Amino acid sequence: MLEHEPVPADQVVAGSPSTGYVALDGWGAGEIGVWEMTPGAMRDVEVDEVFVVLSGAATVEFEHPHSSPIVLAPGSVVRLEAGMKTIWTVRETLRKVFIAR
Repeated sequence: MLEHEPVPADQVVAGSPSTGYVALDGWGAGEIGVWEMTPGAMRDVEVDEVFVVLSGAATVEFEHPHSSPIVLAPGSVVRLEAGMKTIWTVRETLRKVFIAR
């Protein structure tokens, strides 16, 4: 299990979510890592990232630019772009492996 910290109050939408993270490798401005979030909902501003969901269940809503929500489950592969404003609603602790820059 990853060490978790509470989500900052100004990002919490519902519940008391916490997140954990570990870097696996990095280069220049890029990074490969594992990220986890417990049940609840939070707002975030994304970086350029591709991720694969390893476990859990969640939905990502897009506030800006607006688009259809994505339902996440093990095996989901998603590409996010820097600056996207999202709301992550986690129903079952979500763990993903990501490549970001």
